[in-house]
Amino acid sequence: MQEPTKKHHTDELVSVTLQVRRKDLSLLKRYAEALRSEEGSFSVAEVFPEYAGREQQVALRAYRHREGLTQKQLSELSGIPQHHISEMENGKHTIGKDRARTLAQALNCDYRQLL
Repeated sequence: MQEPTKKHHTDELVSVTLQVRRKDLSLLKRYAEALRSEEGSFSVAEVFPEYAGREQQVALRAYRHREGLTQKQLSELSGIPQHHISEMENGKHTIGKDRARTLAQALNCDYRQLL
């Protein structure tokens, strides 16, 4: 006899913690209200236009922060020089597929998120 399985709720609320610049707070609040009311929607690029075109750099920094790593610690884990990580996070150096794979392994993420 099959055992009944517990269904996962897709409408479950989750808590999200963000750090944003004070000047962007009103845009973030507007975005959150739109999500709550489901009357409208905004893309991340609309809420944070300064990050448009900088998705690689933002993703690299975000995954590094998620793992609680400094650039130096990520350098030690990945074998990539710390100054290269800094340059990648600041858009002065491209990440590339090989480095994305190396970084993704150290950051516990899919390398395609860094491309």
